[in-house]
Amino acid sequence: MSPLPPVRRRPVRRLLAALAALLAAGALTAPAGPARAADPLLSQGRPTTASSTENAGTPASNATDGNTGTRWSSAFADPQWIQVDLGATATVSRVSLAWEGAYARAYQVQTSTDGATWTTVFSTTNGDGGTDDLTVNGTGRYVRVYGTARATAYGYSLWEFQVYGTTGGGSGCDTATNAAQGRPATASSTENAGTPASAAVDGDPGTRWASAAADPQWLRVDLGSVRTVCRVVLTWEAAYARAYQIQTSTDGTTWTSVYSTTSGDGGTDAVTVSGSGRYLRVYGTARATGYGYSLWELVVNTTGGGTVPGGGPLGPNVLTFDPSMSATTIQTQLDAVFRTQESNQFGTERYALLFKPGDYSGINAQIGFYTSIMGLGRNPGDVRIHGDVTVDAGWFGGNATQNFWRSASNMQVFPSAGFTRWAVSQAAPFRRMDIQGDLNLAPNGYGWASGGYIADSRVTGVVQPYSQQQWYTRDSNVGGYLNAVWNVTNSGVVGAPATSFPNPPYTTLAQTPVSRDVPYLYLDSGGAYQVFVPSTRTNAVGASWLGGATPGTSIPLSQFYVAKPGDSAATINTALAQGLNLLFTPGVYAVDRTIAVNRPGTVVLGIGYPTLVPQNGVVPMTVADVDGVRLAGLLFDAGAVNSPVLLQVGPAGSAARHAADPTSVQDVFFRIGGAHAGKATTSLVVNQDDALIDHIWAWRGDHGTGIGWTVNTADTGLIVNGDNVTALGLFVEHYQKHEVIWNGENGRTIFFQNELPYDPPNAAAWTNGSRVGYAAFKVADAVTSFEGWGMGSYCYFNVDPTIAAYHAFEAPTRAGVRFHDLLTVSLGGNGSITHVINDTGGPAQGTNTVPVNVVSYP
Repeated sequence: MSPLPPVRRRPVRRLLAALAALLAAGALTAPAGPARAADPLLSQGRPTTASSTENAGTPASNATDGNTGTRWSSAFADPQWIQVDLGATATVSRVSLAWEGAYARAYQVQTSTDGATWTTVFSTTNGDGGTDDLTVNGTGRYVRVYGTARATAYGYSLWEFQVYGTTGGGSGCDTATNAAQGRPATASSTENAGTPASAAVDGDPGTRWASAAADPQWLRVDLGSVRTVCRVVLTWEAAYARAYQIQTSTDGTTWTSVYSTTSGDGGTDAVTVSGSGRYLRVYGTARATGYGYSLWELVVNTTGGGTVPGGGPLGPNVLTFDPSMSATTIQTQLDAVFRTQESNQFGTERYALLFKPGDYSGINAQIGFYTSIMGLGRNPGDVRIHGDVTVDAGWFGGNATQNFWRSASNMQVFPSAGFTRWAVSQAAPFRRMDIQGDLNLAPNGYGWASGGYIADSRVTGVVQPYSQQQWYTRDSNVGGYLNAVWNVTNSGVVGAPATSFPNPPYTTLAQTPVSRDVPYLYLDSGGAYQVFVPSTRTNAVGASWLGGATPGTSIPLSQFYVAKPGDSAATINTALAQGLNLLFTPGVYAVDRTIAVNRPGTVVLGIGYPTLVPQNGVVPMTVADVDGVRLAGLLFDAGAVNSPVLLQVGPAGSAARHAADPTSVQDVFFRIGGAHAGKATTSLVVNQDDALIDHIWAWRGDHGTGIGWTVNTADTGLIVNGDNVTALGLFVEHYQKHEVIWNGENGRTIFFQNELPYDPPNAAAWTNGSRVGYAAFKVADAVTSFEGWGMGSYCYFNVDPTIAAYHAFEAPTRAGVRFHDLLTVSLGGNGSITHVINDTGGPAQGTNTVPVNVVSYP
């Protein structure tokens, strides 16, 4: 990288002389006029992009970082622009531009609601540099400075680009957004453990808060910041208040009453109020019954909710490539991303690499952490790579067991050496790929690799697992398999070997009973972004696109809220309430309240591993008991305060049937520790019937930051309460109790990979009743129908290698509960597993790392 050019500064001596003269003449006396409250700064830290940058040291983000010592500068040409995404539509009142010496002679300030159509709110042809403090009047989510004539031979350069105004679209009461949902709630008392304060703000009308049977009592919610409250809705249980007040407070100590009644009659009270505060309290002074106070739900509406636009740019962490670009230009950008991400296992950088339809030659896209490479065609053959898409493990000494969190999708590859190397472990889906040659799943040198996933793909040559421990492929076409190590599982795969487990260890189902591929981004014939939503398949065999285009529907990007890091959960919920879908772009999102997905058919799609981190123990996302929600491409990373669950699909007690249009959870990943000390009791709870779980990895970290038996605490990875739930590709590891608990009837699991927790300090600390350890996969005692295929569990007790877990699988022994092709392994003899399932099979022990198998049970 070349050094930055010298900073070009405007002459100072003449300015000082002029300033002295003006002071002497009294010319700088401030003009008289009415004072007004200053609007807040909206642009600082928001996603910022530009038409060009002079070099890597002067990116667009420098102009909105609040640091007057960093700057953006453009290429030396006209026109050029810089734009900031405010995250929501705002009324813009003021723009301040602090020019470096390379300023604009002619420029415009423009606003836009969608990032495509622009309205000019200021224009000049005689700019003189320095600081331009502009009073403007405009509305938009995006604000752009558009330079048309430079004042110097250099480009355009800004120290700071500041936008002031107000968000939320005015002062109307936003009744679509519940500002209390998912926020921290406390109460003066609770009747019992089943009626906590949080139940009144969880969005679930079937749960409630109830107090002790005494007066007075209160329920309080923290809205997170000072809000203007315009409406409160109280849904009382039969134990209602005869007399109560609604109060607000800025500090949680001093309260102002905004509503009061002594004649409450229960039911639902929808109260119009006027007040502001960070905290809102319902303060009951007289009960109507002999019981306490009880609320099903507390809803708080605030002003300024407004609306948010759909569509818009995909942000700075999405790189788009065009066939007209030279191979050198493309390779340079790919290599720059890979250098950043190759060993960046717990960093915050995220990238999506998008290839427009056409042919690309002579490139090698090496894919590192949190990087997704994606074709933008309607079908894989629309994007043709004459070169390589590669994952290897040089960064980790040829060991691929930590090659997590990366993906490839929707392109055709003609590999330069006749094979594509995809040496990955968990959370690395390979979807809608057309490999014209062999597919090698092991790192160079054949070091260990620890399981992966392929769907809706074709490999014209041979799949070569080599050292891969377990692998699952579904709905694909292959030219055969070279080998299998512990278990290779296929369902609906043309060319897969017949079941021969355990010698060799192939498990093959002729069809996949129910499946669908993930929604994906593509460009239509007019060059506009669409999201394609594939149809559900039953008894699927082979890739969906080989007989023609994949069946399904397209949704224009304008019907999606394009979320970017820094967007608030309140804004995201507003978008959902408007009926928009969600597209999360690459980055890390702090989620301070529950994102509630309540509309049937909503698509929530992430690209480039967007990572949702709950704040203050909230549940970051819930899905209502509705048809056809699609969740795909998300990483939930537990926060420092324990969350009871990271993703809940359907509220407790969900009873509706969804077989015709199930909700799907696909390429959704969960992490407890590693990047920081996280805590979450359960990662994924599926209460909804007929749901489809298609490739998840729930991981309680065994390495990284914030790791320890009492540090990154987590009981269970997955709990299934719904009936008729199908799971395709479950990877669940290292939780401290049962890794999976299956309570629903008629469930199916095709492929399960598990490692028991590494770090129980001793057997006594990890005892379940009279037995040592918890079964990794537990089917509840009352279940009468369940079936599983290709399921394995390993132990590696590196803190106390003397631990002998009783068994890896636990299930009721009855004809309707069946398992096929189970295995357990002791890795290097670090601990043992006495039985495979219940009291059958085993033990897995010794230093040879050889699996113990059970072909069928019972």
